[in-house]
Amino acid sequence: MSETIETPAMTPSMLHILLAIAGGALHGYGIMHEVAERTRGTTELGAGTLYRSIKKMLEAGLIEEDATGEANTLGPSRREYRITQRGREIAALEVQQLSGIVEWARSARLVDPREAV
Repeated sequence: MSETIETPAMTPSMLHILLAIAGGALHGYGIMHEVAERTRGTTELGAGTLYRSIKKMLEAGLIEEDATGEANTLGPSRREYRITQRGREIAALEVQQLSGIVEWARSARLVDPREAV
C-alpha cells in the first residue's frame, strides 16, 4: 500500500521558492537573492521563512536536497535545492489558479487591463 504525501497549503513564499529554483538548483542565499531580484525587491524572504518553507516542501516532495556542492574554507558544502516533478505540477496549478484570479479582477475592473501583472 503506497503512502499518500499530503501537500501543504501553498503560501506565497513557497511559490516564490518553487519559481526561483524552477530553472536549476540553488542554495538558500541564492533563492533569497533570486526572489528579491525577480520581484524587484518587493518580496524579500527572511532566513526563518525560507527554511521553514523548505522543510515543509522537502517533506511534501515538492523539492529535493542536493548536498554535492564543493566544500569551501568556511565549512562543508552548501545544500542546494531543486524542484521535483511533483513540485513543478503543484506550482503550475497554483500559477494557473492565480492567473484565473487576475482575469477575474480585470473583469471586475479592479485591475487596469493595460497594466502588466
